[in-house]
Amino acid sequence: MSRPSAFDPAGYRWREVTESPGDYLVHHGYTILGYDLAAGTLDMLVRWDGDGGHCPIHRHTATTTVLVLDGQQHLWDVAPDGSRGPERVRRAGDYALTLVEAAPHLERGGPAGGLVFFGSHSDDGRLYDIVDDAGNVIVEVTMETLVADWKANT
Repeated sequence: MSRPSAFDPAGYRWREVTESPGDYLVHHGYTILGYDLAAGTLDMLVRWDGDGGHCPIHRHTATTTVLVLDGQQHLWDVAPDGSRGPERVRRAGDYALTLVEAAPHLERGGPAGGLVFFGSHSDDGRLYDIVDDAGNVIVEVTMETLVADWKANT
């Protein structure tokens, strides 16, 4: 029996995202592995360099499978007053099932970055809401809008 080859992220088209919405740097890349809009499923990878770049503050509106493939994923819940809860760290091999969350959060890679698989399942196509420090929705991200953004920018 042959051993499977290692996963190579360089074989995928990546959408780089960089912003500065407030007191933290937004910098990460994502690629979409596959999706079925009619069935409400989308699989993607997110990668962070070791530069401290985050995803924007967001809250999940879909059930999401999370598997850290490489490096680390650091997470902080964000309270309505903008304060951040204690840091949680997921390491390579860690798995989580994220249900629809009420609490927004920040996330980034560890000191050497991170590569994380996200598998999302949604009855209405919604993935997550990007919110400000007070929890107000800035953008509602759906499977359709994320796929369109990825296609337009890769």
